[in-house]
Amino acid sequence: MSMTPMEDIMRDKLAHEFTPTTLIIRNDSHKHAHHAAMEGSTSKETHFHVTITSSSFEKKMQPARHRMVYALLKEEMAREGGIHALQLRTKTPAEEVREVEREKGQ
Repeated sequence: MSMTPMEDIMRDKLAHEFTPTTLIIRNDSHKHAHHAAMEGSTSKETHFHVTITSSSFEKKMQPARHRMVYALLKEEMAREGGIHALQLRTKTPAEEVREVEREKGQ
């Protein structure tokens, strides 16, 4: 049995749907466990930061990219004890290359 079932579901869905070249999922739930909204929650997987690079995002603005991810994870976001907060960083492969080149130039 997995210790991170929600993260595993997210990873499987995102990988299958977007075939990302980069997929980083960070569970930030521990930073929010003391918040009033989390009172009584038994889930340790409620707050995530996802960085995903995919050609599926080509020619789409950030809001459209985010809607694609939210639509894919709508069940996990609606579920009791599911995803409470999802921070996204969505990029195309070309954007990722430009970002790496910019960081090298610093």
